[in-house]
Amino acid sequence: MVKKISSLLITCLLFSSCYQPERNCEKYKTGSFKFTYELGEIVKEGKFTRDEKYSVDYYENKIDSATVRWFNDCEFVLQDIHSKTAIHYKIISTTDSSYTFQYKSAVKDPNKELIVKTGTAFKIK
Repeated sequence: MVKKISSLLITCLLFSSCYQPERNCEKYKTGSFKFTYELGEIVKEGKFTRDEKYSVDYYENKIDSATVRWFNDCEFVLQDIHSKTAIHYKIISTTDSSYTFQYKSAVKDPNKELIVKTGTAFKIK
C-alpha cells in the first residue's frame, strides 16, 4: 500500500513539474492594452499603446512615453523618455486576451531592496 502511494505521488510530482504556462508573447509585442494598478489603497485603471519602438501610457489624465527595447519575444525594457528611468518586464504567461508579467527596476541599486511586482495587461481590440 505504501509503495502504491509513493509511486502515485512521484508520478503526480513528475507531471506537475512539467507544466509550463502558455507563453505566446509575440502577439503582445504591439497593440493597445489596459491594466489596473494600486496607488496606496486605491485601485486605478491605466491604458497604454505600444509599437516596436515606443510605449505611450495614459493614466490619471497624464501621458507618459518610453522607448521599448526587446531582449527576446517575452522580455523587454521600457525607458522613460524624460526621466530615463528603466523598468524590466518579463511576460510569464498569456491567454487569448491578456498577458501576466513581472516587472522590476532595470538598474540595480546596492542600497535598495529589489522589488519584483506582478501585473496583468488586457489587449484592447
